[in-house]
Formats: sequence, C-alpha cells, structure tokens
Amino acid sequence: MNKKAVIDVLYLLLIAMTAGAVLVLGAFVAAVVFHSELYLTLPILSRYEEGKIMGEIFHRFTYWAYFMTVIIALYEVSRYKVMQIDKVAILSALGSIGTLLLFSAVYTPKILEYQAKGEAAIDESFEALHKASEIDFKILLVMLLVLFCRRAYVMAVKK
Repeated sequence: MNKKAVIDVLYLLLIAMTAGAVLVLGAFVAAVVFHSELYLTLPILSRYEEGKIMGEIFHRFTYWAYFMTVIIALYEVSRYKVMQIDKVAILSALGSIGTLLLFSAVYTPKILEYQAKGEAAIDESFEALHKASEIDFKILLVMLLVLFCRRAYVMAVKK
C-alpha cells in the first residue's frame, strides 16, 4: 500500500470516527445523562447538574473538533491542489469545518459561560442557544456523512 493510499484511508477513518462520536454523544450520551433519574435509584441530579456533566463532555469533544477542522482543511486543500475535488466534497468539507467551529468556538463556550453563572442564569436566551447548538450538531453529522460518502466514492472510482 502506498503512502497516499494510507493517508486516504486514515482520512476516511477519522471522518467516520468523528461522525460516530457526534452520533454517540447526541443520541446516546445526552439521552442517558439528561434522564439520569431513570437509571439511578433516587433522582440525585437536577437538570442543571446534568447539563454541567454534558457541558464537560462537550468541552472535551471540542479538542477533537478543532483537530478534525485542521485535518479536513489540510486534506481537502491537498486534494484541491491536484484537482481531486468536486462541488460535493468542497461544500461538505466547508460545512463540516463550519459546524465543527460553530460548535467548538461558539456554542460550547457560551453554554459553559451560562453554566458558570449558576442555575439562575438559565433563561430563554440559554434555551435558544442550546437549541441552536443541537441543530448545529445535527447538521454536523449530515455534513460528515456526506463528506465521508463522497470521499469514499471518489477514492473507489479513481485510478
């Protein structure tokens, strides 16, 4: 296997891992954390406390998101230089980068800022911010899946 093929496979693996992380965090981790009363004998945590736990989980995910932003940008620029890119790849890569950065640099820090102010600071503006972050996360999953599928297709059909 040549060096370029290894890089291509690693890129696909990283994209798939990121999509998997987004899916697991959104569908499984959040669902369990925000319904902890179903799994504990006594309802120990308030919604605010559950939110603090999720906030820390997402804060840690932001490191991976920043890393993937750089990886996607570098890989797609390298493909552009050798003319192995099309509209679908460009748009899904830009969408992935944009949603990763929105989640990591805007939504997560603002949510953590609200949480640092205490439970009394949680109001309608927080709820709107939280809803927007959920929408961003869903768009991120779609963008990553489109990018993965397009890159896998391009890699499969090229000589």
